[in-house]
Amino acid sequence: MEHTVEKFDFTANGSMERVAPLFGAERERVWAPGWNPEFISPTKPADVQGMVFKIQHGDRHAIWVNTEFDLKAGRMQYAYVIPDKLVTLITIRLTPLEKLTQVAVEYERTALSAGANEHVRHLAENDRKSGPEWEKQINGYLASGK
Repeated sequence: MEHTVEKFDFTANGSMERVAPLFGAERERVWAPGWNPEFISPTKPADVQGMVFKIQHGDRHAIWVNTEFDLKAGRMQYAYVIPDKLVTLITIRLTPLEKLTQVAVEYERTALSAGANEHVRHLAENDRKSGPEWEKQINGYLASGK
């Protein structure tokens, strides 16, 4: 089965205290167009360690589980599964840089069937190029003053 690991990093134009919450599933809605998680636990959307939610991926739902949500340490991690297709692990590490924040993102993907190998390779190619888009979206939100 195809297994990929892709990394990117960028600088967010805000303090870690302001930037870190933006990597919660609920708060990501403010900067990521089309991001619309359906919370399973907690039932009222809240960014907490252990949150479980689902996201529509084409004609399927992916079940997401937060495995780490430590705002002070600047570490967030999510695992999601699209049944019979793939498993993804996303790790986000933040480092304070005075009034800025360095953001490092790692996507690790594994196909669950031979038929998903090409899809995993395609996603990995997109992951490799995602840094500038994340940077633009997050910094656009931070600049808006909301």
